[in-house]
Amino acid sequence: MTGSEAGTFNIYVAIFAMAAAVILMRFGGFWLMAHVPLTARLQRMLEALPGCVMMATAIPIAVKNGPAGMLAVAVALAAMIAIRNDFLAVMVALGVAAGVRAAGF
Repeated sequence: MTGSEAGTFNIYVAIFAMAAAVILMRFGGFWLMAHVPLTARLQRMLEALPGCVMMATAIPIAVKNGPAGMLAVAVALAAMIAIRNDFLAVMVALGVAAGVRAAGF
């Protein structure tokens, strides 16, 4: 096996290992939650979790990107409230961010 073949093989091994880790984590989560009693408090927490994850991801990016990023997040939120479509809200926000940056802000 030459050096480039070994490198390619290592890449495939890494991809397979990462895929296996993701699958095990996902199935492990389902298995674990099957053994946890679903109380009203836990159900409320699980319902709020996707929004928390989105905010924890979007806010630091928006702050880092300045006014264009913050305006894009605000527009995405308004678009989600108005049209209730994730994909369209992201597309509108991307358009706003591109327009604000093109305008020089």
